[in-house]
Amino acid sequence: MAIPTLPFSKSRRADGLVFLSGELPFGPDGTIPEGIGAQTDLALDRIAATLEGEGLSLADVVSCLVHLTDKADFAAFNEAYARRFPEPHPVRTTVVAGLLVDARIEITVTAKART
Repeated sequence: MAIPTLPFSKSRRADGLVFLSGELPFGPDGTIPEGIGAQTDLALDRIAATLEGEGLSLADVVSCLVHLTDKADFAAFNEAYARRFPEPHPVRTTVVAGLLVDARIEITVTAKART
């Protein structure tokens, strides 16, 4: 599956915050790996790369919104997620909802810009 081109920015700065659009677990070739752990890692890798472009890291994330397509994936997702975010952990909302692509997860974050 090719990654669609859509009319939105990957990131925007406003009032000391950096807002990232939702990130899906597309690999470099446009494919999505099997398993929620691999999908979580890949989505977070893509988020980390976008943050790096803003001069930030996952340690600067203050808020996450996570969409899962299956509540049975929660424990495995949470384990992969916990390995990636240092303390203090960002606030987080996790919802179960359908996605527009065949991924099992989408993650949106807000980070505090460094001054």
